Amino acid sequence: MMQKQKCFGILHLGIFIWTSFCIKGSLQGEYQRKLYKELMENYNRLERPVLNDSAPIVVELGLTLLQIIDVDEKNQVLITNAWLQLGWTDVYLSWNPDNYPGVQTLRFPSNQIWTPDILLYNSADERFDATFHTNVLVNASGACQYIPPGILKSTCYIDVRWFPFDIQKCDLKFGSWTHNGWLLDLQMQAVDISTYIPNGEWDLVGVPGKRNELYYECCKEPYPDVTFTVTMRRRTLYYGLNLLIPCVLISGLALLVFLLPADSGEKISLGITVLLSLTVFMLLVAEIMPATSDSVPLIAQYFASTMMIVGLSVVVTVLVLQFHHHDPQGGKMPRWVRVILLNWCAWFLRMKKPGEERKANFKYDQSPAHHASASSIQMGVMPGQPSSTNSTTNGHMNLYFGYHSIDSACCPPSSDSGVSCSGGRVGGSPNEEQREGVRMFAGEPEIHRILAEVMYIAQRFRDQDEAEAICSEWKFAAAVVDRLCLVAFSLFSIICTFTILMSAPNFIEAVSKDFT
Repeated sequence: MMQKQKCFGILHLGIFIWTSFCIKGSLQGEYQRKLYKELMENYNRLERPVLNDSAPIVVELGLTLLQIIDVDEKNQVLITNAWLQLGWTDVYLSWNPDNYPGVQTLRFPSNQIWTPDILLYNSADERFDATFHTNVLVNASGACQYIPPGILKSTCYIDVRWFPFDIQKCDLKFGSWTHNGWLLDLQMQAVDISTYIPNGEWDLVGVPGKRNELYYECCKEPYPDVTFTVTMRRRTLYYGLNLLIPCVLISGLALLVFLLPADSGEKISLGITVLLSLTVFMLLVAEIMPATSDSVPLIAQYFASTMMIVGLSVVVTVLVLQFHHHDPQGGKMPRWVRVILLNWCAWFLRMKKPGEERKANFKYDQSPAHHASASSIQMGVMPGQPSSTNSTTNGHMNLYFGYHSIDSACCPPSSDSGVSCSGGRVGGSPNEEQREGVRMFAGEPEIHRILAEVMYIAQRFRDQDEAEAICSEWKFAAAVVDRLCLVAFSLFSIICTFTILMSAPNFIEAVSKDFT
């Protein structure tokens, strides 16, 4: 019996404990509902929650930057994912926790209680206010915490002067739209970047903040604002691999124009092809750059200087081809050109003319010479031949016919040659050699025609030698100009590359971080 009573007692105790917990939970729900009803009964969301209307309400503003989504250089817009952190004290939303057991915090929709009208001044969003209006968390002391997230689109002046080694600073300016500093005292909190997601194009350097107060001529009261400056550095690996390195290689190909032989016929084609390739890369840069005349991007300066080098190389190539294919009938090389190019420049470039230099002027020697020379062929007679026979050559060429076995030479007085003969080897009759000589003298007009043709051919060979000497001189001048331009343009290209690219303030830092 006693055991049954003990069991019933334990059961009653369990039922009592369970009932007490149920009653306590129902009381908590009732307290929260009662508290909501009491707080909102006489609440006016248009009224500033201060005890003294002349005192300003202090609003603390902070920012949590999650991600840099995009930097639109063309439209000069910064797109970020961020959370605003707003905090203030609402005296009309405070309560005594002892009177409402279990109620620690309350959540109010932002359109039911007073919230500061903090907006992004330099917003570029179509709705202007791109934040999502979440609930306001309120505790027993009346402290309100409002954290609206949003995709913030803000206007930002993009300075592309040092592109792609640039550092951009974009401001996020927040402030009250209707309250001045005497009604709403806006204070700044630190920026939280602990949950920041790295961007593939930009490195976040920092997000410093500053509180400003502006005074306008129309009003005496100050207008405070909090400006967060998103400082970021562009990562140059992408642009270096896709723009800078191809440009350097193409500019190096432009120097090969001066190494290509002029006889290949491809010097102009190579120069024009390189110029068109640089134009394509220039258009790619122009597509992503804003259409502004405030500053010229660094990479555009480099492309412009490279295109100028390539353009000048095409012009010089035309001059080189004109020298190389110079018409010998057009005249000889001027003396000053010969002195500058063939003497000074060739000596400076350590270039020597291939072959021996031929004489420019060849004079024809009309005086009689040895019969073996190529410039004179003399024609004579046999011993006893009248000297009148030599006069038939008109002083141009004489042909010797020597007969060592002939004692005398004779020919019939009635012969066409007009040569008389006297005596013979046997009985005064001419031998076979004498008759052969007579027959050769009989064909003397034909010999003159042959000699004239020989003289013409010799003159043509001399003219060809002179023309070849002139062409060789011009070709050597073209080679000197090619070598001189190769050296000059190589130095100019190297100097431009290092001068322009290294003029960026953070060139060394960007290269060391992105290319290592």
